[in-house]
Amino acid sequence: MFSISQDFAPPFKLISPFFILGSLFYLLASVFIFFFTSDNLLLQDPKVLSFVHLFLLGFVMMVIFGAMAQLIPVVLEVGHSAVELFYVIWPLLGIGTILMVVGFLGFPALLPYGGTVVLISMMIFVMEIFSTIKKVKKLNIVMGSVLISNTFLFFGIIFGLVMALGYAGTIEVDIMSLLRSHVYLVIGGYIAITLMGLSVVLLPMFGLSHGFSMRPLEVSITLMSTSVVLVVISSFVKYALIEYTAYTLALASMVFYFYLVYTIFKTRARKELDIYAISLIYAYFSMLVALGLGVAYLASSYEPLLLASGWLIFFGFFGFAITGHIYKIVPFLVWFERFSPLVGKEKVPMLADMLPKKSSHAQFVFCAVGVSIIAVAILLQDDTLMKAGASFLVVGASALVRNVFYMINFK
Repeated sequence: MFSISQDFAPPFKLISPFFILGSLFYLLASVFIFFFTSDNLLLQDPKVLSFVHLFLLGFVMMVIFGAMAQLIPVVLEVGHSAVELFYVIWPLLGIGTILMVVGFLGFPALLPYGGTVVLISMMIFVMEIFSTIKKVKKLNIVMGSVLISNTFLFFGIIFGLVMALGYAGTIEVDIMSLLRSHVYLVIGGYIAITLMGLSVVLLPMFGLSHGFSMRPLEVSITLMSTSVVLVVISSFVKYALIEYTAYTLALASMVFYFYLVYTIFKTRARKELDIYAISLIYAYFSMLVALGLGVAYLASSYEPLLLASGWLIFFGFFGFAITGHIYKIVPFLVWFERFSPLVGKEKVPMLADMLPKKSSHAQFVFCAVGVSIIAVAILLQDDTLMKAGASFLVVGASALVRNVFYMINFK
């Protein structure tokens, strides 16, 4: 298990807006699902593109950026180069997300502006992270994963901006050729590798795991990185063998990653199945089902299989992996800043006391039921089931927003 230092931790008031905005965007994305019908459940439908950017930029990237602001100095054991820059990252990312969501919904002229604002926010983030990494004398595998994932993010946002300009008619580009590279660079290259690297820090820390091998993580990151590069190459040379080799490597990468998670879970000292543990179990189960649906799509080319796979990766894997960590990270940060100075002077709460237990479990149940129903609705192309699933999801997302405010304001 990696040593954890809090000596360079930034103030919580800098990080809390990322979690608040992230939870609100999660709720908005859940409400958005009511406006889908089986007619517009197509990969290239503007409504689908709008929804994907709302969820990925507004929720996934917003929360990850906030978490990284805290975790980067903890993992690297050096202070941020310019931590004040995070005060402008979340407003820019929020504004850029809204412009892109509205742009895809019928105002394409907004897309270049939204893409540029998102690009600026992410470039500030990436450059700050690179500048901070330069202060580290020797990189370990986790630090290396941060460097690799942010390099992929850099190229992913460049591809995204070019696509936004093409979608708005400003320049002529083959959007379909760039789309696969953009998606893979951001989702496989940044989000997946970031989660892989942080898994060997956060999972052992919260589960008290020891004695597991780091070799599966090294193999997993190597395979995923190679896969991302091959997908980018295949977008330009149009050679199917390269593309399918990339997909095979990505699948193999996830197998090694799941083996790593299994070994961490098996060696944990803390056996309690709290909201964090059950959220992660649901997340990893969703990813397994999503991979199965993805393989079925490659064999059949039936698009609902790919859509259901993407849905389970987004709201099932990313959604529950992130919300589960919110229930660990936010109470810890609040406790560290508000109560740690009082240790030894007066009675202070335990981390578990700062968690709204009934509300957090209600959030898990409603979101899990909603995600499962919508996955079935996508496969069956059933509008009624879609609305039913959205109803469960909105209730769960509302509980998440309430829980985030409860934990942040705990006194």
